[in-house]
Amino acid sequence: MRFSWQLRTLRPARSLQAPEGALLSKALPPRPRPRSRWNLNLRRAAAAGVDPSVRHGEPGPQRTVPGARAACSLGAETRLHCPGAAGDRAALPGTAGAGGHGAGPAHPPYFVGILRAKGTLRPPERQALFGPWELIYGASQELLPYLEGGRWGQGLEGFCPHLELYTQFAANAERSRTTLQEQLKKNKRFRRFVRLQEGRPEFGGLQLQDLLPLPLQRLQQYENLAIALAENTGPNSPDHEQLTRAARRISETAQRVHTISQKQKNDQHLQRVQALLSGRQAKGLVSGRWFLRQGWLLVVPPRGEPRPRMFFLFSDALLMAKPRPPLHLLQSGTFACQALYPMAECQLHRVFGHSGGPCGGLLSLSFPHEKLLLMSTDQEELSHWHHSLTLASSSQKN
Repeated sequence: MRFSWQLRTLRPARSLQAPEGALLSKALPPRPRPRSRWNLNLRRAAAAGVDPSVRHGEPGPQRTVPGARAACSLGAETRLHCPGAAGDRAALPGTAGAGGHGAGPAHPPYFVGILRAKGTLRPPERQALFGPWELIYGASQELLPYLEGGRWGQGLEGFCPHLELYTQFAANAERSRTTLQEQLKKNKRFRRFVRLQEGRPEFGGLQLQDLLPLPLQRLQQYENLAIALAENTGPNSPDHEQLTRAARRISETAQRVHTISQKQKNDQHLQRVQALLSGRQAKGLVSGRWFLRQGWLLVVPPRGEPRPRMFFLFSDALLMAKPRPPLHLLQSGTFACQALYPMAECQLHRVFGHSGGPCGGLLSLSFPHEKLLLMSTDQEELSHWHHSLTLASSSQKN
């Protein structure tokens, strides 16, 4: 085979760039950070229920509480700026009851407290599943009266020391997901308890796996609220400095949470890809890389018919593999690695397929010791591949 030696002789791929690198800022897009002040204010104020035409602390027609409720995009009956339900103090921000997801009271009382009292889960398992949820719940309870009373600057700045809880909660997300799956599978008492609690009308049909990420979603709403208030509060207002500091700290925490989430999603992709690869050469092949995309492409040889191959594109390398025979006793459904191409050495050209017609297209990838011609009959799919390959190649050369 022509490719049997390539995996051993090609230079090792360059080390992974940090998540903030040029490639991942496009291939794994960061949280949107628009800069246009007035349009930004309109969007953020709409999300937080703030009237951008009125500066807090300055005279002007203030929006009424019912008006703010009607304009609130979160969808739940909430207090001004949607911090938590007015008539249900259990529905606090950072819990299942807030955020307009149709869930009623927060799930710490309905899950954590009852599980502790019943002893359905051992303390290590309960901690692995919920992490610092109760501490986040308590911090939200402390914040709610400030927001209800209109003391936004004091309340949000006082809330900032608790922001580290959200980072811890995000870091525990993958462990929480795994623990929930394991306990639902092997713990009959826990499974019956969860199904019973999920049937409560307060949760609007959401399952526990849907409720667990809600504190992180609420953090994004806190950021929208804090930034909208800070940018629409007059500099002479006593709240201005507090809101500015709070908005900066909440935004920094939200960015850290986003980075953690992207890393966890990438790890899941790598585990899945590693499970698809078989053979001694595949061990540890994808470890430490950032996954971008995968799919079938036709490899066009100098002579003969095109051959379908599975390609896995990472931030620093392109892996070509062929399927194992379907009748293989041990490795059916997996792929054998054929070659690993470093994207830092790739020269990419689009041979044809620029017009977007129905005939697909052809890509040319040139490496120091080999040239690949990759074809697809799907024009849209080929365009996606061309875009991803361009990003990967350019990021490794910068």
